[in-house]
Amino acid sequence: MLHTLVVGLGRSGRGLHLPALNRARALAGRRRLFSPGPVLTHDIRALRGEPPLPGTRPVTALAEAAALVDPARTVVHLCTPPGVRSRLMADLAALGYRRILVEKPLAPDEPELAAVLGARRRHGLDLVVVAQWLTSALSYRLLAAAREGAFGALRAISVLQTKPRFVRSLTSRAHPTVFDVELPHSVGLALALAGPARVRAAACTDMALGNVEVPRLGQARLVLDHRSGTRTEIFSDLMSPTRERRIRLEFDTATLVGHYPCSEDDDTAQLRTTTEDGSSHLVFHDDALADFMLRAYEHFAGRRPITDLFDIQVRTVRLLAEAKRVCAAPATGAGRAAGPALTEAVPPRA
Repeated sequence: MLHTLVVGLGRSGRGLHLPALNRARALAGRRRLFSPGPVLTHDIRALRGEPPLPGTRPVTALAEAAALVDPARTVVHLCTPPGVRSRLMADLAALGYRRILVEKPLAPDEPELAAVLGARRRHGLDLVVVAQWLTSALSYRLLAAAREGAFGALRAISVLQTKPRFVRSLTSRAHPTVFDVELPHSVGLALALAGPARVRAAACTDMALGNVEVPRLGQARLVLDHRSGTRTEIFSDLMSPTRERRIRLEFDTATLVGHYPCSEDDDTAQLRTTTEDGSSHLVFHDDALADFMLRAYEHFAGRRPITDLFDIQVRTVRLLAEAKRVCAAPATGAGRAAGPALTEAVPPRA
């Protein structure tokens, strides 16, 4: 059975990984994946004397964690800001850790990506990037439609990701741009659906709250051209008053519109399929993060290897790095905007 060490108790570690891990343990049943006992956690909060979260045991140093449970039988959840992960991977490897579940994005830019890939190669790390959009129940249906070809060729993908993110953007720069927040999910899924792509256009805006502006954390628009001929358009708005995660697939003979769960409060997804013969509407449970955690631990235990997701995450980082370069370049019709909001790239709700 595998032990757990969560490094970083910010939003992703405390608010996402720990609750999803509890649900994954329940889903595992009698599969004997998870070692009993508390989850080890390492975060600066432990040094401040804050009380531990239920079911956890804080440690003040990684070496202390390694002394408590065998690193060779431990899965590390790396939930720190993406810019410091390669250094932490080296520190973890020196203590004997090899199984690492990395919060998205894998890296914020190509230099850090190169450092992460170097650490992976040098130390023989088994890295899995959190990518629940690639394995969710909704995505399974979308990927099956694209793979089976019953509706003809996939012509276009449109994604809308909106939510209000003012407080976190003002208090933390762990994710320095809008491209680092929601787009790692949608870009990765677009690559899984339609194959390799290049950046056709990219633009982003600053976040504005009263007289305060937060650079590059407002809205983003990204257009990808896939080698397969499919075009993807993604629009993300971190200043929206509402939450929505919507995807639209345009095939030769059908349109599929899916809605992903928007928060921890509800784990239901929806899918509407429209053809010339009519439409169907499905509503189903989709606790994608807990399901992904369970699958990741099955991989780390050698029971159900994940072999096809890491390359997609590497390509996602490279595409988003290119989008950031486009936005940082002098304005040429595509790039960073500080004035009017970007035009939504996604067709109206079906």
